[in-house]
Amino acid sequence: MFFEHLDLNLIWFFLVGMLLTGYAMLDGFDLGVGILHLLTKTDEHRRLMLNSIGPVWDGNEVWLVTGGGALFAAFPDVYATVFSGFYLPFMILLVMLIFRAVAIEFRSKEPMGWWRQLWDTSFSISSGSSAMLFGIALGNIALGLPLDAQGEFRGTFLSLLNPYALLVGLTTVALFAMHASIYVVMKTEGELQAQVRGWIRNTIAFFVICYITTTMATLLYVPQMTEHVRNQPGFFVLALLNMLAIAAIPREIYHGRDIRAFVFSCLNIVFLMALFGLGVFPYMVPSNPNMAFGLTIYNSASSQTTLGIMLIIALLAIPMVTAYTISIYWIFRGKVQLDAKSY
Repeated sequence: MFFEHLDLNLIWFFLVGMLLTGYAMLDGFDLGVGILHLLTKTDEHRRLMLNSIGPVWDGNEVWLVTGGGALFAAFPDVYATVFSGFYLPFMILLVMLIFRAVAIEFRSKEPMGWWRQLWDTSFSISSGSSAMLFGIALGNIALGLPLDAQGEFRGTFLSLLNPYALLVGLTTVALFAMHASIYVVMKTEGELQAQVRGWIRNTIAFFVICYITTTMATLLYVPQMTEHVRNQPGFFVLALLNMLAIAAIPREIYHGRDIRAFVFSCLNIVFLMALFGLGVFPYMVPSNPNMAFGLTIYNSASSQTTLGIMLIIALLAIPMVTAYTISIYWIFRGKVQLDAKSY
């Protein structure tokens, strides 16, 4: 069989990472719009903010569902450990995602000011909390989870709220806020565009401060995340490309090239996720303090037959999801305009 000559475990590590990166890149600006939502004051501006993501936000979440399904099929032990260890945070995340969706749909159903303010607040809090929880999960994976010999989580909910994970969570919020401010400028015009353009400098500064602080904390307290770069200096090119992408964003904004700035913001997320994947490899869930109990791409994977069959399905499904995403963005390209069917 052709798949016998391939390292299916490694391929699925890349596929799961690619799907989660796609989610972070696409739903990241959705969550960021929610984070920034309450900074606008008029009803028209808030409607424009919502409608900038209105045609695409639910489609963007397909990448999260697909990534979760791929994780379950390819690495069931990882899925079981993570979803049991993060049970309470994931339940909170699920509630936040539900309230976020409900807020988008319900907000403009009634004209009363208190009604719209209620759902505006719900939309903003749920978006910010979701971004924070995603970052906390990544921070704990980087730091390593307390696992036993059977790969079962032996920590507590409070142990997940450690300073490093909270710092990664805050950095994620800053990243998505920056990503969203660029997206909104790209999708709007007039007074709102001018207002949000003024936010970009602050969101970039906020992200850069968080990014530098997180990098320093990682070097000091999570040195295993840089082991591959130390052993293979060629991997440093990922960090260099990431820094160049960040540096290019304010330059493109200054010259009014909003689409290019958004592309560089997307590349920033891609390189950040690549660095994260490189840092944890070959582990899917590192164990702390005993790394021997960690779940790798080999000891936590499904059988080679399952991985081979699932790869065939993935090769058919991922292009379909990609084509759907591209078509939706093409159909709803251009500036946001409010009409009777708008949120």
